[in-house]
Amino acid sequence: MPLSVLDLSPVPSGTAPSAALHETLELARVAEAAGYHRFWLAEHHNLPSVASSTPEVMIAAVAGVTSTIRVGAGGIMLPNHSPLKVAETFRVLAGLYPDRIDLGLGRAPGTDQRTALALRRSREALGADDFTEQYAELRAYAEGFPAGHPFEPISAQPSDVPLPPVWILGSSTYGGQAAAALGTGFAYAGHFGTLDPAGVISAYKTNYQHFEHETEPRAILALAAIVGETEERAQQLAQANALSMLRLRSGRPGPLPSPEEAADHPWSEGEKAAVEEWAGLVSVGTADQVAADLRRRANRAGADEVIVTTHIHNPTERRESLNSLANSWGLTPRF
Repeated sequence: MPLSVLDLSPVPSGTAPSAALHETLELARVAEAAGYHRFWLAEHHNLPSVASSTPEVMIAAVAGVTSTIRVGAGGIMLPNHSPLKVAETFRVLAGLYPDRIDLGLGRAPGTDQRTALALRRSREALGADDFTEQYAELRAYAEGFPAGHPFEPISAQPSDVPLPPVWILGSSTYGGQAAAALGTGFAYAGHFGTLDPAGVISAYKTNYQHFEHETEPRAILALAAIVGETEERAQQLAQANALSMLRLRSGRPGPLPSPEEAADHPWSEGEKAAVEEWAGLVSVGTADQVAADLRRRANRAGADEVIVTTHIHNPTERRESLNSLANSWGLTPRF
């Protein structure tokens, strides 16, 4: 089963946020050399804990420092953007890096409502529920509009490049339903989604509609993983990740804390209970333990691929965790 990486450019405490962007490039080089299948970049806004606000820029940068690994968006939050601009951007990327680009699309804002309003520039757009219409428009800029459509004369350039393979992302049943109806790949956000991924993926595959631009249904399961050199170290790293999540969900987002900061945090009973509730969403342990747990989750869900996201404060330790997981998964190194 292919194993891939989803990166949010996490910002460790005590470092400049822009340094996280450069670390993403280093992580991509490591992922490619280790044999990971694809490297996706997320879209989040107004979050001091992550620097990945413009995945299209990061895709170009990552593809430029790698040569074989697939690179894509996990994803572009389509309601935040003009469908024409997305079609143009990803045709350009596909022209620059043929057969290596993926277009993952989501319908969430990737931020809070105030920032979403700033992105979409109107309350009407903020409340619109027109994802499928936006998707059809995006596709038509590459494949053509029906005769008489007001946008019929418009095409996304360069016109000799097809749109990259499309994946629809989701953490609810809607994403799977949309991917099935539109005949695209589907990526379930198991790293924060609370639904049973087996049911969501099964419904997607059962209801999948075949179209000329896609083949068979394909499901990716996104999971969070924390790999440590020892079980004790993995738990320390996981506690830091839990503190970051606690702050985010409490409306106090900040840079990713270090294990030392997490150990010094005065955990209340309520905070401990909240963290315990989320703990099951993260695979934590040595590389062999995490690989086994990820494989178990993927097989149970009926996924065709796993994509992991890992937030570890020390960049070197984060790269080593990916290397260790690749070895335990049985990936074939490229270099």
